Amino acid sequence: MTSDPIRSPATPATRLRLKDLPAEALAGLTQRPTRSILTMLGTILGVGAFVTVLGLTTTATGQISNSFNLLRDTTVTVTDTPPADPSPAAGRMDFPADTDTRLQQLNGVIAGGVWWAAPLRNPTISPTPSNTTALPQDGSVTVYAASPGTLQAMQPTLLTGTLYNSFHQDRAEHVCVLGSAAAHLLGISRVDNQPAVFINDTAYTVVGIISDAQQLSQTLMGILIPSSTALREYGPPTDSPAQALIRTHVGAAQLIAKQAPLALRPDQPQLLVAVPPPDPHSLRDQVNTDLSSLFLILSALCLTIGAVGIANTTLVAVLERTGEIGLRRSLGARPRHIAAQFLSESTVLGFLGGLIGTSAGVLIVITSALWENWTAVLQPAAVFPAPAIGALVGLLAGLYPAIRAAHIEPLDALRR
Repeated sequence: MTSDPIRSPATPATRLRLKDLPAEALAGLTQRPTRSILTMLGTILGVGAFVTVLGLTTTATGQISNSFNLLRDTTVTVTDTPPADPSPAAGRMDFPADTDTRLQQLNGVIAGGVWWAAPLRNPTISPTPSNTTALPQDGSVTVYAASPGTLQAMQPTLLTGTLYNSFHQDRAEHVCVLGSAAAHLLGISRVDNQPAVFINDTAYTVVGIISDAQQLSQTLMGILIPSSTALREYGPPTDSPAQALIRTHVGAAQLIAKQAPLALRPDQPQLLVAVPPPDPHSLRDQVNTDLSSLFLILSALCLTIGAVGIANTTLVAVLERTGEIGLRRSLGARPRHIAAQFLSESTVLGFLGGLIGTSAGVLIVITSALWENWTAVLQPAAVFPAPAIGALVGLLAGLYPAIRAAHIEPLDALRR
């Protein structure tokens, strides 16, 4: 920068070279490193949140998509056609008694069986023979008929005990498996003392309690009994048709959906309808949109706080460096040179904050993915522009302080 304020045809006009701006900005920032670091925190948080949100949202969306696709590719549901007579007394069972065996013989089936809600009208369900301790009949606990193959296809997590098997099914034994919520309501937490549940005063020995299930999660609030026992005691389903739940190997679901009705009812396959699982795309997109919207608002808030912090610090720096500004002006610096200097300082401050925030965001995404055993997904379009976003925030935040510094008169500045 030329320091001679006397103008003559032989004296060149003062100018601030572009390559000098970074050096000037760094010199101004390093004079007060603690303040500069604290000022950058807002931008670091904002840009870091921005990168983290987009990275985690993309990663979680991919994981959700994979989970839904796996569920879609390995699950087949076969539904009994509704009865011609819709009256409550009309009941029908088009699934054969050996449904589990027939499904297991299909190449590609891991497990499968038939289930339905037992047609009980105002049942009494109690952990004791006395009806005075029966549960309130509000539909909170439902009795489900389910074959042993259904229990395997549900992929349940056993809390205690075991699942009933083909022995109980063939003999139509009075045994049951409780969902965790139903077990809690009934006050049953263990099975080694052979507890019983009384359904309409008929005792069913509890052989196991399940805490979770990949399929038919509604059974966690229910009581599962062998389907043969349900047919003998309560008859075929009436309120809703019976269904077969089939778990297959990956890639076999489409073929099994075509083969299952014919394998179960070769005489009348039209009585059974293979129902594909629901399309997960709408739910996945909704999860993605909700996550993105929520966290992007938080990112914008952090960036706003960072911009206010940069603007405030730059303005304070202008007031503290009034003497320096007056000296530069008296040595020939023009208003635009002063404005460029302070703009460069705020821009560098924002860029450094954006760079650090981007690095922190990428590290958080990778660490979170490793912790959850997911595959980290980072979009280059979201990562690479992030430092530039920080620089833009710093540039916009420094506009007002830079303009104010540019309008300081040299004489007034030197008098202070």
